[in-house]
Amino acid sequence: MQSDITKAKKRHEELVKEINRHNHNYYVLDAPLVSDAEYDRLFVELLEIEEKHPELKTPASPSQRVGAPPVKEFGIIRHSLPMLSLANAYSKEEIYAFDRKVRNFLEKETSVKDIEYVAEPKFDGLAVELVYENGILIRASTRGDGVNGEDITNNIKTIKSIPIELTAGKNIKIPTLIEVRGEVIINKSDFEKLNRERAEEEEPPFANPRNAAAGSLRQLDSSITAKRPLTAYFYSLGKLEGAAVSSQWEFLNYIRGLGFKVNELNKLCANIEEAADYYEELMSKRYSIGYDIDGMVIKVNDAGLQRILGEVARNPRWAIACKFPAVEAQ
Repeated sequence: MQSDITKAKKRHEELVKEINRHNHNYYVLDAPLVSDAEYDRLFVELLEIEEKHPELKTPASPSQRVGAPPVKEFGIIRHSLPMLSLANAYSKEEIYAFDRKVRNFLEKETSVKDIEYVAEPKFDGLAVELVYENGILIRASTRGDGVNGEDITNNIKTIKSIPIELTAGKNIKIPTLIEVRGEVIINKSDFEKLNRERAEEEEPPFANPRNAAAGSLRQLDSSITAKRPLTAYFYSLGKLEGAAVSSQWEFLNYIRGLGFKVNELNKLCANIEEAADYYEELMSKRYSIGYDIDGMVIKVNDAGLQRILGEVARNPRWAIACKFPAVEAQ
């Protein structure tokens, strides 16, 4: 006959798996499987088990998303690899100039003729880095100055679209170490709702979604962060151990399989012409997208070519930020 603790442990494991699955479907895939009431029932059951058996509470438990006790100040985390900034382009002509520089550099080192590019929306949010060991989120930080960032681990755990524990999908291997970089944002509709609620409570409105996201992530009390409608998209790699990817496109698909939210507007382009055309297409769509973007990032797809191209003055030679015209606003 099973003991109470054995039964509790088994049920706890079932609930963790089920709640994490529902979080992924709701916040990442936008395809909820159960009603809010059923989700709440599962969550309450999880909390009751952890209250009765606190030894079952782990850093990977969904209960850790509700916010940790306030901290006195943020610690500093040093990125194992710098989070580089990108050089800018402001037109199709400058996009073609970027391609010429890439080709001129590679001609000295390789015989490559065709260069694939990946085009990605450039978010107007707060850049972050998440570090996972053996599939478990162990720390999170802001970009900071690119070398050192602020420790926002407790706050990141409150964002339900971010996995606390990675999932092994079909043919997906969980790495021993992965550093994933992306952007925390607030969708436009959620931002408007947040400001309406602040007005009702006679609190000053946020100026824009980016300020709201940044302010929410830099709360010393993560229970405040937990109440903000934050989400995050991921698009860049720091260190990776225990797995390998050979291109940016493969990386994006790999982390999607691990449970990360990857943007649906990313595009694999056969050449720079496709990428430049997509820049104009995205620019025409920017106001109809449900979140703020201020440009498009173009990256050389092949990871081997990225390594050959390297960086100059803390800007990678293999990527460029193609900015949209600035929006005049009061």
